[in-house]
Amino acid sequence: MKLLMISGYGATSLDKKGAFYNTLEEFHKYWERIDIISPRAVNGERQNEVLFGNVFLHPSPWALWLQPVWIFKKGLQTFLEQKFNIIMVHEYPPFYNGIGARLLWGKIKIPYVLETHHVPGYPKSANFKDLIYKFATRLFIRYDSSRALAVRVVNQRQTQEFLLKSGVPLKKIVHIPSFYIDLDVFRPMALIKEYDLIFIGRLDKNKGLDLLLDAVKNLKINIQNIKLLIVGTGPEWHNLKSKIKNLKLGDNVVLYGWAKDSLEVAEFINKSKILVMTSYSEGGPRVVLESMACGVPVVATMVGIVPDVIIDGESGSIADWDWRDLSFKISDLLSHPDVLTKYGVEGIKISKNFEKKSAIKKLFQELQKLIATEGGSAAS
Repeated sequence: MKLLMISGYGATSLDKKGAFYNTLEEFHKYWERIDIISPRAVNGERQNEVLFGNVFLHPSPWALWLQPVWIFKKGLQTFLEQKFNIIMVHEYPPFYNGIGARLLWGKIKIPYVLETHHVPGYPKSANFKDLIYKFATRLFIRYDSSRALAVRVVNQRQTQEFLLKSGVPLKKIVHIPSFYIDLDVFRPMALIKEYDLIFIGRLDKNKGLDLLLDAVKNLKINIQNIKLLIVGTGPEWHNLKSKIKNLKLGDNVVLYGWAKDSLEVAEFINKSKILVMTSYSEGGPRVVLESMACGVPVVATMVGIVPDVIIDGESGSIADWDWRDLSFKISDLLSHPDVLTKYGVEGIKISKNFEKKSAIKKLFQELQKLIATEGGSAAS
């Protein structure tokens, strides 16, 4: 069988060997061929490439606002050459992927699955842009999904709740997690705990890093040598650097930048006592499960997959979007090593449900079922 993926910017940065690359590394084994249509790379340099022998990348040569046209043009050309069986569409505002997929479906009638990994601004908006995107999604998603075979959600509760309120029929919603954890990489390691806290992710407003820095400032009153490691980069880098200086946290916070690969991420997690995740909205994030797999407890806000895997006081700690509450939850955990150990043990158990190979196999099997539902719209 053959697959077309209509993706976002994640497909333009596969050289960083992040989450999307690691998924394809296993996922490609189940397909005769995978074609990926993506936007133009930010630096404009990425060309058509082949990965793993059967994954073909098709970045757009045009500006982003023309992406629906590129999806239609390249998708039609690819279908005429390859006769793919199904389309996976990573959808998010401003919805150019879904619009392009709908245009393509109108021509070739090959079934497509919308993937709503993340609803910007839900459950909480970090800024005005996220607020606008949340309302735009609520208004558009019912129409957007009307021709789709299914709408994939990656967490059990939060995104489905939003979609149902927005008019997407329950029968169209399919829960298939997208968190493929390599338990050979993300595992407990006998490393010295160099950091009290670790944050891993893209540095943007949605991640709530202002809250985290304010919490560290407060924690410093009683824990003068508290250490926070921030792994990642993004548009907030310089603002965070300035805030760290203004709060006099230069000796307490390390801005590391991107980790070189998954192993380095796993090592950093193992060198930390607690992973803190302060996002306002998420589909996952994956790093919560990666930390749990390493036996490192998590303090997180109630977003994405967090309600699915963390029971407050049993397998982790849930914090409000408030630096005072965040500070209290972190301080309480750091002062109770027995609870840290308990959360670590529970986290390892939970993470086994997301083992990479079995989770990716499940994804393929679910797509097979959807293709069968349609009666096999294209020859394999």
